[in-house]
Parts: sequence; structure tokens; C-alpha cells
Amino acid sequence: MTTNLRHILERHVSHGNVPGAVALVGHGDRVEVQAVGSIDVDGTAPMARDSIFRIASITKPVTATAVMLLIDDGLIALDDEVREWLPELASPTVVRTPASPVGDVVPLARPITVRDLLTSTAGYGFLSDFSLPAVALLYDEVQEHNVIRNLARSPDEWLAALSRIPLLHQPGEAWLSNTCSDIQGVLVARASGRPFSEFLSERLFEPLGMSATGFAVPAPKLDRLTSFYRADPAGGLELVDGPDGPWSSWPAFASGAFGLVSTVDDWHSFARMLLSEGTAGGRRLLSPASVRQMTTNHLTRSQREAARSFLEGQGWGLGGSVDVAAVDPLERAGALRLGRRHRNGRAHHPLHRRGHDPAQPGRDGRRRPDTPDARRLALRGRRLR
Repeated sequence: MTTNLRHILERHVSHGNVPGAVALVGHGDRVEVQAVGSIDVDGTAPMARDSIFRIASITKPVTATAVMLLIDDGLIALDDEVREWLPELASPTVVRTPASPVGDVVPLARPITVRDLLTSTAGYGFLSDFSLPAVALLYDEVQEHNVIRNLARSPDEWLAALSRIPLLHQPGEAWLSNTCSDIQGVLVARASGRPFSEFLSERLFEPLGMSATGFAVPAPKLDRLTSFYRADPAGGLELVDGPDGPWSSWPAFASGAFGLVSTVDDWHSFARMLLSEGTAGGRRLLSPASVRQMTTNHLTRSQREAARSFLEGQGWGLGGSVDVAAVDPLERAGALRLGRRHRNGRAHHPLHRRGHDPAQPGRDGRRRPDTPDARRLALRGRRLR
């Protein structure tokens, strides 16, 4: 198949947006892969099909798949209360309003369930306003320890710290980004009786042939790990993390929200499994019912609107955003109207405004050297289909 895919990638590289890029487009058995540029700005090595990337927020659907595997196994159920496996979260408090001080709390209205974690509505997490007292405490005391991997605690220590933070919303009320996926990773480990990384390797990565996917890059493959950059004030690229950085060693906490590295072919294998309703190579890994749950929107219209700065009008399945407009005629009409407003230049995404951009300086006026763009990547939902 002949497309302009390579030309598109070369244009971005030539403009200096990235030093290199890899893209894969597949339709049925037809696959095109293009790799252009270099793995870093110094041109150390050419970008290649097997180059390894930090896949950030698309770690989330992988983590949700692990939870769904346990549901298929009959070990847990969607409406089970998580306190059976996560007793630390048995009775958290909730701030009276999202803007309330962290000491102004009310009791939990109902227990947190597995479904709440998978739909990211358990009450823990972020939206675009990091100045809210409970959000600031959650990031500074808990979530930053996962963003900066060399600060990471063990899963038990991390969950104990989380249990001391009040929820931003009552369970089931609102979609919030990121934290619920990290909790899912701890849930998988405790419900299965195995480390989260081992469960993923045995139940997903090995059956799917995802040989380059994991929470760290082994030494023999480090020459394939691409460097991670952010835009500097002068318009160039500033190195955040190179091949010898945190992903070169095993983390204390395997983040289910943004901790994986992978390649385009590994990710393609995972995506094809979902598109095939849970099968790969003639072997069933996940039930069709679980795949349908994952790719069906579970948010109300008001919940989606409240989370628009992250979800960009999409819905949320179990572990990833889904295109509601593709299946709902009314949503499709709304998406068309939104698109027209953007084309006419009268609407701008909230993340384009300084007050909503996670890459802007924090409350102390400083940009942490290795967190802003990591945070942006970690906290943004990604479309499953």
C-alpha cells in the first residue's frame, strides 16, 4: 500500500518538532510502517521500526485489560468493592467541594468499586486545575512519586500514602485522570497474588509477542530506546530523559497509568487483539464481553463535559477514551458543530490557555526539570479506537 505517511513524518522532522518518528498504519492484513529521522537530536542512530518509546498514557488500556482478565477468570467482578483487596481505601474521606480545603471533608457516600477504578470515577485523580487543594496534595504527596521514577515508593507504601489524601469527588460522580489506573495496577497484583509486571508479561505480553514492552528497558536493548524531549523557550528541544535515565532500571512502582515502554509492532499486536474481540493467533485472551465493556462509553454527557479539557469531547470506556460520536447520531452532530467552531477560530482548547496547561510553571513558579511534559503525557486519555 502506498500512502503519504512517510512524507507526513518527514515534514515534522524537517520542521524540528521531533528528531525522528515511527508510524504504523494497518487495515486488516495490510500494514505500512515508516521510520524517519534519528532516535535523538545528536543523530546517534537512525529511527527504526523496532525503536522503543515511553508510551505514557496508552499504558492505561493495557492495565485495564489486566483487570478484565481477572474478571474473566472470576477472581473479581465489576461491582465488587475494592476494599477486599485494597483495605487502605475502605473508608477515605471526601472534600466537601473540589475547591474546599483538605481538612473540610465529608464521609464516603458508598464504597469504591472495581467499576469506579476502571471508569476513572473513583474520586482520585486530576483535571486541569492543579491549584485545587486536594489535587495539589495528591500530586505533591503521592502522584509525583510515580512521575519522577527515582522517587517512587513500593506499591504498598504508595497506596498507604494515597489513603491519607481525601477524594476530590464521591465515587461515581466525576471522571478524573490518571490515579485510578495506578490503583488498578496494585489491584491486579493483590488479586492475582503476583507482581503487576509479572502478570502482564505472562498473560498479555508473551502471548501477544510483545517482546519489547515492559516497565524498563534491559541493557542489551538500551541502544533502541529513544530520547524524550520537551520544547524549550527558544523553540528548540530540551532533553528530559535519555537512554541511561530512569527507564534503564526497574522502578519501585510499576505505574499502570504511564509506566510502559513499547514499539509500534508491539502496540499493533495489542490493538489487533482488541479489534479481534480478544483473540490473537487463534488463541482467546480476553472475552468478547470484556472487550465490549472496554470500548463502550461509561460516562454521562455531563461527566464528559466536565472532563472536556482532557477527553476533548470523547467518552471513556474501561481504561481509555472512546469515540462516542462514531456510534451516537446526536453526538456526531455535536462533534460537527464543535469542529466548525474550531475551524472558524472562535474556540480554543482549554489546554491552550496558560492557566490550564500542565506544562506551565507550577504553583511555586518553577518548572520541575523532568515532570511537566511527563505529566502532560501521563494525564491525557488516549483513544482506543
